[in-house]
Amino acid sequence: MAKKIRPVNAYVRAFTALTPDNVERLYDLVADDVFFTDPFNVIHGKCGFRRIFDHMFETCTDPRFTVSDVAHSDTASYLRWQMTGQLKSWPHTNLLFEGMTEVHVNPEGLICQHIDHWDSASQLMRHLPVIGAIIRPILKLFQLNHFLIWESQLEFQGLPF
Repeated sequence: MAKKIRPVNAYVRAFTALTPDNVERLYDLVADDVFFTDPFNVIHGKCGFRRIFDHMFETCTDPRFTVSDVAHSDTASYLRWQMTGQLKSWPHTNLLFEGMTEVHVNPEGLICQHIDHWDSASQLMRHLPVIGAIIRPILKLFQLNHFLIWESQLEFQGLPF
């Protein structure tokens, strides 16, 4: 008996080979009422889903997705990915995002939910002019002082510091 291919595996193959010329393959795998969300968008429907990727190709040079891991549960699948590319317009920032996508499949075998989880503040905005100058100090507020971590490790081990 042949092993059944999960719809998510076809979705991963479409994502990792995504170009403006073959993006239709990705659209064919999603439901008409697909729900998509990422740090910037909340979209309902295939038309909006299509617009997300049209916009990506309009604003980025050579966007590429690499999926390094896929996990499946009873209710969803999870894709660990990396996206690279470059903004076409000023400031022409090189892009390198790492994240996780939660994917749900409907009874018809179509992707009905695509929920992206990635940190837009530390992976994108901190590298942009103007807003980066605001974001970097805010991110630093939440960053641990590495000397204090080292000092507490020595104290925990009973060593003088």
